[in-house]
Amino acid sequence: MTSVINGFHHVGLLTCDLDGLERAYTSFGFTLSPRSRHLLTEHPGAAPVPGCTANRCALFGDAYLELLGIVDDAAPDPWHTRAIAAEYEGFRLLNFDTTDASVTAAHLDDAGLRTSGVLDLERDVDTEDGPRTVRARAVHVDPRSTPEGHLGFAQHLTREYVHQPRYLHHRNGARALDAVLIVAEDDAFDDTTDRYTRVLRPTVERRGPVTVLRMSTGRLEIVRASDAPAVLPDQPVPAPSYLAALTIRVDDLATARDVVENGGTATRTTGDGFFVSARDAYGAALFFTAR
Repeated sequence: MTSVINGFHHVGLLTCDLDGLERAYTSFGFTLSPRSRHLLTEHPGAAPVPGCTANRCALFGDAYLELLGIVDDAAPDPWHTRAIAAEYEGFRLLNFDTTDASVTAAHLDDAGLRTSGVLDLERDVDTEDGPRTVRARAVHVDPRSTPEGHLGFAQHLTREYVHQPRYLHHRNGARALDAVLIVAEDDAFDDTTDRYTRVLRPTVERRGPVTVLRMSTGRLEIVRASDAPAVLPDQPVPAPSYLAALTIRVDDLATARDVVENGGTATRTTGDGFFVSARDAYGAALFFTAR
């Protein structure tokens, strides 16, 4: 295990309809942080500028779900978010947590992956002590190397301004982002699995058709596209390889399911919990488990 890469930092659902995305995840019982506009840098060393995106987040104390929206068509787009949305909207971003972005950038280079170098991110947020600026450092992998989605590594510089205690309680009892599932085109499956194994240096195991990469916290799961219907029955297929599903750990399955269904969304029973279709969750299938 690479010592500076610990687990998930955040995952991102991208949309041009942030209002609708917010309504959906609020109805699932997630508490969302207030909207926050991004200040972004286009290349290492550049000054952050106001970008075209804003977010709201479902926070768990370590990782979080980012609901990311394009909210200003006239604003700059230094991280090329409009181009990502033009391909398709939905579950597009996967970011791992690092304690040192510079070390991670060098590690990715050693693993044969081209990156953006270390970029700076800022966004202003309200705290119980008044306005504060969230600061982070990020490394983006060249998306031509990761057809399943946009891969990044992020380092918190002001974690306490992101994971504020007042936003960590969710009506559905959510406690953690346990897993991310990638569907890999059959011909790309071995390369995809090898790439993440080289980068994350996880413990690797098999669970039926799914290859599981266990990190210090959380699991990355990869399945061949031909096997995906057995794991994700009757789900949309936005691309040959794609970020497909999230597993959310909750305190109590019955409570979580009541919240989701009372919010107007149908669920399906799974072996260890229940499931919400990607059609209802803006492109990310959601597995809920109490394990």
